[in-house]
Amino acid sequence: MKVVVTGAAGRLARAVLPILCRHPRVEQVHGIDWREVAFTHPKFLAHRADLREGLSERLLAGADGLVHLAFIVLRARLDPGSMRAINVDGTLALLRRARAAGVPRRVYLSSAAVYGAGEQLGEDAPLAPLPGFEYARHKAEVEKRLEAADPECVRLRPHAIVGPHCQPLLKRLLRQPFYVRLPDPQPRLQCVHEDDVAQAVVACLLKDVGGPFNLAAEDTFCFRDAIAERHRLPVAVSLATARRVVRFGWRFAGLFGEPGWVEGLAQPLTLDCTRARTELGWRPRYACREALAAAVPPKPRRTLKP
Repeated sequence: MKVVVTGAAGRLARAVLPILCRHPRVEQVHGIDWREVAFTHPKFLAHRADLREGLSERLLAGADGLVHLAFIVLRARLDPGSMRAINVDGTLALLRRARAAGVPRRVYLSSAAVYGAGEQLGEDAPLAPLPGFEYARHKAEVEKRLEAADPECVRLRPHAIVGPHCQPLLKRLLRQPFYVRLPDPQPRLQCVHEDDVAQAVVACLLKDVGGPFNLAAEDTFCFRDAIAERHRLPVAVSLATARRVVRFGWRFAGLFGEPGWVEGLAQPLTLDCTRARTELGWRPRYACREALAAAVPPKPRRTLKP
């Protein structure tokens, strides 16, 4: 099996590429990125390319699978047009070319952020990304276009991907001592370990499946407790204060990404992953607490001496 992976220098690829290359049915993995790819393996070949300029037909020719991981999550100072050119236009063009080239397995890494908020959402839930969160809006737009033009394309919708290589914003959120003051019961959230996402990617390449699949750990957590596990004196702030801080950091330093995502801290988002279990045979190995600890370990509890 020949597999092409875009975004091969990205964070999730650091989990996906080793698992792909170890699989006995995978003979070649071609990694595409505009940056240099540090990963090495006898089965792996790296290629420098910008998806906005198209992808060589030679790379897609004879491929058994395409895994599209390339995406801008936090654009910092990148202008909105360039972000859209990569996230939407470049993605759709690539998947069209892969379909035209006869690549039978096409896997697009989407996100649970397409839902916005809700509890125990199945794949048939409406796509309603949080206003002002461009990453989620782009994911939802691509998904809707694929549903109409290429419904056989697999669309994985992982919850927040955590682990040793997760997005710096997620690590920053867990390391800082503040949480949003909210009435009980606290909004329930989920996450998924990067290795569990990688296993789902491999399953999609080996099975005759298509359409969307939710991916999340089987349990839930609340943001307040996750912060309390990492700080002995966590500090509660209002949602209005959190909004102002994120907006200020975004406006003057390009930090945090678009401010819209902060609304997700005050709303529940949990997924029903029945379809992934039944059709992919996928079950997450990591619970939320374990997955979060792989990103930022909790503080050891102090014990009092007798």
